[in-house]
Amino acid sequence: MIKIYQTTSCPFCMMVVREARNMGLTEGQDYELINAARGTPGREELLSIGGRNQVPFLTDGDTAMYESRDIISYLQHKFQPAQS
Repeated sequence: MIKIYQTTSCPFCMMVVREARNMGLTEGQDYELINAARGTPGREELLSIGGRNQVPFLTDGDTAMYESRDIISYLQHKFQPAQS
């Protein structure tokens, strides 16, 4: 399952979550939100996987990425079929 590491105070994280919802994706079904605020297990997991203390951060199998626009683009390509 796709994991999106985020904090509630991060505007870039909010942008990613808002776009996922606008695409009709469902938390718990299409993606999992991980709280990566300081002092949380999610922050430790984020650092161990990505090596940086930066959110938003997405993992999907072997794919891992930072940057909200890259994450949104990834979600669009994964969940919206190509137009012919």
